[in-house]
Amino acid sequence: MTCQVDFYLLGENAPGAEQLACQLALMAWERMQNVHVITATKSAAEQLDTLMWRYPEGRFLPHAITGNQDSARAPVHIGTPSGLNPTDVVINLCPEAVPEPERFSRILEIVPFAEDERQASREKFRTYRDLGIVPRTNEISK
Repeated sequence: MTCQVDFYLLGENAPGAEQLACQLALMAWERMQNVHVITATKSAAEQLDTLMWRYPEGRFLPHAITGNQDSARAPVHIGTPSGLNPTDVVINLCPEAVPEPERFSRILEIVPFAEDERQASREKFRTYRDLGIVPRTNEISK
């Protein structure tokens, strides 16, 4: 399987990484795809879980934290890389590239606007490229 990697570069007036992750997860779910959003820490996963209950506003995004009761039935999972299982779409909010990306059809990387936070994304881009994957970039302004 060939993995498609997309980098979303947040502009100055764009939503935050977590809000964009919610929007991308909703779009994938509406396309009947299973999604796993990975965060660097369990507390970041819990914060994203809280955000998904109310964002995007007026929309319901069925989700669960990996390992919680009934999480197996949710089409959108949130967790750390250690709980990453095969899925259609991975949204990566971690500073490291997704390990063994060939296991997935799509990986979505969100690049923060702040210059000091972009270095990790540059490293991830190089990691994927070194694995023979040609990432695509998408600029997000609003």
